[in-house]
Amino acid sequence: MQTEASDRGSRGRHREEVGVVTSSRMDKTVIVSVERASLHPLYKKVVRVRRKFFAHDESNECRAGDRVRIAECRPLSKNKRWRIVEVVEKAPGV
Repeated sequence: MQTEASDRGSRGRHREEVGVVTSSRMDKTVIVSVERASLHPLYKKVVRVRRKFFAHDESNECRAGDRVRIAECRPLSKNKRWRIVEVVEKAPGV
């Protein structure tokens, strides 16, 4: 039988991903595209698989092209279940 203290420790762990901001047009929200390599089951070719996540950006600091780390969190809106942890690399240019 586990105690409540050991349950709290496991509940604090959240999944993290690193991706590229594709859109920052909304207020306090960015769309992050996370890309991973997957092997095709029949043809055994490496295929790039992309997934879009809506992430919360409290300070509106992210711009399109930035590489960011996002973490899972409680639902913040209909689509937002992730938040920006840090900006790993700013987009080149402006």
